[in-house]
Amino acid sequence: MTTEILTLREIEDLAFRALVAAGTSEANARPLAVATAQTEADGVASHGLAYIPIYAEHVGCGKVDGRAVPDFDLARPGMLVADAGTGFPHASIDEGFQRLIPIARQHGIAALAIRNSYNCGVLGLHTRRLAEAGLMGIGFTNAPASIAPSGGHKPVVGTNPISVAAPDGNGGVAILIDQSASVIAKSEIMKHSREGREIPLGWGLDADGEPTRDPDAALAGSMAPAGGYKGVGLSLIVEMMAAAMTGATLGKDASPFSGTKGGPPRTGQFFIAIDPAASSGGDYAARINALTEAIHDQPGARLPGDGRGAARARAQTQGVAVNAATLAKVRALLD
Repeated sequence: MTTEILTLREIEDLAFRALVAAGTSEANARPLAVATAQTEADGVASHGLAYIPIYAEHVGCGKVDGRAVPDFDLARPGMLVADAGTGFPHASIDEGFQRLIPIARQHGIAALAIRNSYNCGVLGLHTRRLAEAGLMGIGFTNAPASIAPSGGHKPVVGTNPISVAAPDGNGGVAILIDQSASVIAKSEIMKHSREGREIPLGWGLDADGEPTRDPDAALAGSMAPAGGYKGVGLSLIVEMMAAAMTGATLGKDASPFSGTKGGPPRTGQFFIAIDPAASSGGDYAARINALTEAIHDQPGARLPGDGRGAARARAQTQGVAVNAATLAKVRALLD
């Protein structure tokens, strides 16, 4: 695979210019471009620059409003609600967190509910920001249906990621959990389909509910839930939080995040920010550090988020190797 080394600034600039060229406002393009660079830095290439042509296509067909302006309402002292206006959620998250963080510090806990939204990319990027602000960050985001219920074959809920980011007490992140309800992210199966490669057995099920190595059959069938019925349960938890609690569209009714059919998906995100100082009795940092040390003290053991953290540190000094074919598609948007 041919690659090209780009700095994080170059990735952000390329993503920003491509999004603006596709019709996205600068106010919406900037936070999405920043997230794209951070995603590449974390080593999650499937959600990085590879998604920019999809975003551009969706702006063009109206699946997402590239010029949307989010609307905010402080529904209760600790409950902030945002209507993304069928736009990219990143602008809603950016402004929402600016409002959410001081509310959480004041009350000890606060939540941000986002409706009429779209794909928020890597959920852990957003919860990480809450942890870096000294707050326990919990995030939920629902997606178009791709997982069938236990005993069924028709998808009802999405891969529906959940993320928890724990602050370390020093402005950093002690633990970052970011996982979907499926065995693998749907974008990975889509990537295998684009590249004409088989998927490992256990990633997806065909329309009859049988395991398959064919990525297209899996996309036409359903994703395999992680841990069987437990994965379905996790997906339902996220669906309740990110859709039912926000007023967003249920995954079973949402249009796909891929292709041009169906109009805006109008999915949702739900974030909870908790100040450890309000509940821990003052020894939160000592406890969370004792927990992480108990794991790191074991040879070969690692915490969720360690891999991304190491990749991000390398990217700061060494840049990121980006697939040349991906770069060609993104640069073509500027022609």
